Amino acid sequence: MKANRMLKKVVGFGLAAMLGATMLAGCGAGKTTEGAAPAGQGQAAAAGTLAKIKERGKFVVGVKYDLNLFGLKDPTSGNVEGFDIDIAKAIAKKVLGDENKIELKEVTSKTRIPMLKNGEIDAIIATMTITEDRKKEVDFSDVYFLAGQSLLVKKDSPINGLADIKKGMKILTAKGSTSAKNIREKAPDAEILEFENYAEAFTALKAGQGDALTTDNALLYGMAKQDPNYRVTSETFTEEPYGIAVAKGDSEFTATINDLLKEMKQNGEYDKIYEKWIGEKPKK
Repeated sequence: MKANRMLKKVVGFGLAAMLGATMLAGCGAGKTTEGAAPAGQGQAAAAGTLAKIKERGKFVVGVKYDLNLFGLKDPTSGNVEGFDIDIAKAIAKKVLGDENKIELKEVTSKTRIPMLKNGEIDAIIATMTITEDRKKEVDFSDVYFLAGQSLLVKKDSPINGLADIKKGMKILTAKGSTSAKNIREKAPDAEILEFENYAEAFTALKAGQGDALTTDNALLYGMAKQDPNYRVTSETFTEEPYGIAVAKGDSEFTATINDLLKEMKQNGEYDKIYEKWIGEKPKK
């Protein structure tokens, strides 16, 4: 009897130990370091963008609504049109066979990366300059548009370039943009005023709140087209290579976009879109 009781105790302790180990494994599953996801989980999620688009039957893309020539919403029709929109439509056509299978979501320079990272959008096509800092958070396609930062001023302004910006002058730009960072470095004596987007910055310029507005020349041309009382200075003081941003680690979707861009440049479709919106053929 004693032997039987002893055996029961041993078996009981063994079962308890096994159960405890199982519970500990369950509590600790998926943790490598504190707060970290299991190894490879983020990459696996990112790599599924193409499959997600095909399953949904719609390409959801972040674009700007306030930039003439690239992404501008018509207040009457509600349609958003521009260079970036046509590139987005080309991606939808390649992936889904129909350029109309697309959903546009408004982004700003400040909101676009967070919206991509939390899965609200599949990609960013929003005049986004490729930078080393941004590469730490997202992956980029090949360059789809090469711009350069410049200044928008009144037609009779004495400002024709950086050399004409004097101490105390107010330069307007958008929050979270590379333009804000660049102008602080290039014109350290100027006062830099940042707005939520370039439409607000342009409104402020027209209201006399600043001496110049700065961003990429491609965007400034759109503003000057809206109001002929303003001009774009001929000087550019940066190179701004625009890329299409996708989730970090999404090599499959990046490769698909790069293949499309290559095809478009080879078959002339890219040149047509460029000339349609910019008014000239792209420099080779």
